[in-house]
Amino acid sequence: MTADTPESQPVKTAGALKTRTQALKVAPLQRNYSLDALYKHWKVQPHIGSEFDEGVQIRDILNAKNSDALLQDLAVLVSERNVVFLRNQDVTFEEQKELVDRLGIAGGKPASSGLHKHPVSESSSEFGQEAYVISSELDKRNSAYNTASELHSTQWHSDVTFEGAPSDYAALKLRVAPPEGGDTLWASAYEIYERLSPAFRLFLEGLTATHTGDGFLALNRLGLVNLNSGPRGSPENVGVHLSAVHPVIRTNPVTGWKGVFANKIFTKRINELSKDESDLVLAHLFNLGTQNHDLQVRFKWGVNDVAIWDNRSAFHTATLDFDFDAFERLGERATSVGERPYLDPASTSRREALGIAPPPSRRAHLATLGAGVKN
Repeated sequence: MTADTPESQPVKTAGALKTRTQALKVAPLQRNYSLDALYKHWKVQPHIGSEFDEGVQIRDILNAKNSDALLQDLAVLVSERNVVFLRNQDVTFEEQKELVDRLGIAGGKPASSGLHKHPVSESSSEFGQEAYVISSELDKRNSAYNTASELHSTQWHSDVTFEGAPSDYAALKLRVAPPEGGDTLWASAYEIYERLSPAFRLFLEGLTATHTGDGFLALNRLGLVNLNSGPRGSPENVGVHLSAVHPVIRTNPVTGWKGVFANKIFTKRINELSKDESDLVLAHLFNLGTQNHDLQVRFKWGVNDVAIWDNRSAFHTATLDFDFDAFERLGERATSVGERPYLDPASTSRREALGIAPPPSRRAHLATLGAGVKN
């Protein structure tokens, strides 16, 4: 385990901090270090994922006298580390909703953004429309209608990117977990961006992509679900077309860092390219996220464990490898709605901002460029 020092503190031996030539449109959210003083957490992997010590309870953070300060620190931690984990939580779903909403507020989401209401009625539960149900029973039913691929890598996604104003923060608590299997993986959009050459970054930063909820529309056509026309947590999220256009490279306003904003499930087409070109570029971006295990973290769920992640800079996928007939996987996700995605030209990469050396492959490439080697 590695001590979870703040990402905002640069590694002095790794290189010089990047000097900004112009101000960001939105100033990054700053830590006040109140959370670190009270609740110990550590890095699960060097570039993604943090976990709090057992015994730390979300309810205590929400009810603390300085809860606003604690939640501001937690928002920064989640956005910097992509995802954080807390074990054996007694938090209720109402408190889950409060948590992600207050994280979004701390992170500066628009006043018009609240909690997401999923567009399909199958996601309703005793917890109301603002609960998205994670259920192996629903997965088993829906899988009978999904014959597109046997590759589970096709399920990587960020939540509800087909919305005009998609999610910023989400929190999932599993109330029922299988004894083995059923893990979730997350990948860092910041680190995917780090794998891109300067020329390719510049190319992508001028592009947009269309995201659609085709799978939900297909279930609706089969008569399995009804569609909620909205508003779904924001005036931006209305209608039943479930389609939105977003930049391919996105700035996270909490950190000021760039990340790739394209995912396997919902991103269908880069609009400024031909279909063949779009397919090639998207395949490369998807492969960077799914085939680089050093930018991923894997979480083994226990009953009542909670994961909190930033959908602006993380992708995730479930591992449905357990016996569906013998075991169940059940929980609820609370999903905050954030801002309409944007790219700030003044933003930078995570490693540049922190003075961390590029990934090994990028260092080798930069060395060949510096030596004038032609590839």
